[in-house]
Amino acid sequence: MHTPAVRHLATVAITALTLAALPAATAAAAPTSPSAPSAAAKAAGASSDAFYAYDGSEPLSSFTPGTVLKTRTLQYHVLGIPTPVKAVQLLFRTTDAQGRPSVGVTSVVRGVGSDGTKAVSYQSAYDSLSPGDAPSRAIAGNVSLGGVLPNAESLVLVPFLLQGYDVVVPDTEGQSADFAAGPEYGTTTLDSLRAVGNSPETGMNAETRFGLIGYSGGAIATQWAATMAPAYAPDINRRLVGYTEGGLLVDPAHNLKYVDGSVVWAGVIPMAIIGVSRSFGIDLKPYLSTYGLRVYGKLEHGSIVNALGQYPGLTWKKMAKPEYADPNSVPEFLQAVNRLNLGSAPTPTVPAFIAQGNGGVLEGTFSNLPGIGTGDGVMVAGDVRTLARQYCDTGNKSVKFQQYGAFSHVGAIVPWAPQALGWLNDRFAGRAAPSDCGRIPAGNSLAPEKPARAS
Repeated sequence: MHTPAVRHLATVAITALTLAALPAATAAAAPTSPSAPSAAAKAAGASSDAFYAYDGSEPLSSFTPGTVLKTRTLQYHVLGIPTPVKAVQLLFRTTDAQGRPSVGVTSVVRGVGSDGTKAVSYQSAYDSLSPGDAPSRAIAGNVSLGGVLPNAESLVLVPFLLQGYDVVVPDTEGQSADFAAGPEYGTTTLDSLRAVGNSPETGMNAETRFGLIGYSGGAIATQWAATMAPAYAPDINRRLVGYTEGGLLVDPAHNLKYVDGSVVWAGVIPMAIIGVSRSFGIDLKPYLSTYGLRVYGKLEHGSIVNALGQYPGLTWKKMAKPEYADPNSVPEFLQAVNRLNLGSAPTPTVPAFIAQGNGGVLEGTFSNLPGIGTGDGVMVAGDVRTLARQYCDTGNKSVKFQQYGAFSHVGAIVPWAPQALGWLNDRFAGRAAPSDCGRIPAGNSLAPEKPARAS
């Protein structure tokens, strides 16, 4: 890829970032047109691209994870506008949250002067329950309100490309948009890296070194990939130089209580209910109230754009039937959130830079419950501190930790992003990883949730 082409992408990305702010900010106030296609219809339309479906004659289970099933090269689009930059997209075999064979899609952009020896895997924060909002769809030219963030994130990729890194962008939520399904995010990310090494079109191979980076929803994928790599993908783990993330979901049960009744982030509650139901194949509808079922239906194929600020004051109690006012009284849900608790997952073996905001009041989350405390508006700061300390105590001393006390979830991206870039550059350069072990403040207990009786 030539430098002018990347600069053109940067220009278009900046434009996209500016344009993205308008629909994201006005989505809550904008009425839905009766003639507009439904979210379900949009999801169905977006899924009609034959590239996303495995149509081979051999059973999917006969392929090893990371096997490339389809390849295509296309122009990189931003808000539907084609740029001179080329992207290679791969359909590959992976594993879903229930351990079943599935397919994933990843996109690759070559860096300036790339020799295929180093790459950054960027996990997008697209947070959606619609497959049509995945980053590969945006890169291919699809335009959707829920896909605004992947378009805006193009700006983040430019500094890496200009420094010669190849950039890999997996659709971490899989083909059915399994929102917040951490283990599936992890397997998809790791198998994406296997796939790019198996494809001659990417210019990478079995020795390419990788760095992982992601924020918010992208942090979920980044952390679970680093956590699962030693056991699930040791071939990838040996080539990881490290990972960096910000705004991390650690213990979903804590997060649901933290955002309960908040101004902006309360809409995450129904998104989590839907995502958990879908990814683990469980039915939580019998536990929901009439109102809860109505919200469930509205958001079933929605994205974070459809949830932010649109359900101020929403609580679990409003979503659930009276007898299930305590979420721990729902056995299926309790089992699922405990499976998603990173505190019970293995310790990564590669260097980490973990950052977290703690100014959630700036985004309308004023909660400070015992055992949970404060956060950035949606992510719980005490949970992240404990996780970082736990890694230090269980064998990984190469953990850099930063808490931004005055920054909220959105605001903390500003100081974290340049620090993350510099930190990854140092890891690729072979410099010793810094450590904050012994200096990280105490946090919350990450013990599994205990069941409660329905009232």
